[in-house]
Amino acid sequence: MFAPTYDRSMPRLAPVDQPYEPEVADSLRRLMGSDEVEPLKLFRTIARNPVMLDRFRQIGSSLLSFGTLPAADRETVIHRITARCGADYEWGVHAVAFAGPLGLDDDWLQATWSGTPDDFTDEGQALLVRACDELHDAATLTDQTWSALRERYDDAQLVELVCLAGFYHLVSFCCRAFAIDPEEWAKQPVGTSAE
Repeated sequence: MFAPTYDRSMPRLAPVDQPYEPEVADSLRRLMGSDEVEPLKLFRTIARNPVMLDRFRQIGSSLLSFGTLPAADRETVIHRITARCGADYEWGVHAVAFAGPLGLDDDWLQATWSGTPDDFTDEGQALLVRACDELHDAATLTDQTWSALRERYDDAQLVELVCLAGFYHLVSFCCRAFAIDPEEWAKQPVGTSAE
C-alpha cells in the first residue's frame, strides 16, 4: 500500500490571518457560530479559496447541525473516517468539541483511532465502524453491511451516512495535504507524532 510521508514541521498552506476579507469573515463567523471564537486553522486554510470555504461551510453545517443521524452515530462515522485517513487534526478537534460532550470516553476514542469493529460493545457503533472501513478501503459497502444498515436507518439517513463519510474524507485530505498544525486544545490520539 502506498503510504506517503510529509513534513509536518510547518503547514504547506498557511491559514489566513486577520483582517479577513468581508466574505471570508462572514463564512468564518458562520462556521464558528460567533465572532468571539478564533476560527479553526482548517477553516482559515480553506479560506485561501473563499468560494470553497462557503461551500465547505454549507455542507459541513448541513451535516453537523441539520443531520438526522443520532449524534453518537455521526461522531462514530467522523472519528473512524478521519482516523482511517490519518487526519489526527480533525479527529482531535471532534474528540474535544463533540465526543466529550456526548460522553464518549477515552476507550471509545482510542477504538475509533486504532481499534476494530469488535472493540465496540455497542452493536450499532460496531456496524458503523465496519461500514466506514469498507467505504474507506473499497469505496462501497458489502451486501451484509448494507443489509444491516438498512435495518437501522431510513433512506434519508443512509444517504446522509455515506455523504458524511465522503465529506470527512475531503476534510481529511485537506488536513493532511495542507499539513495543518493541530489546534493547541485538541486531543491527540495515542501513538501519533503530534502527541
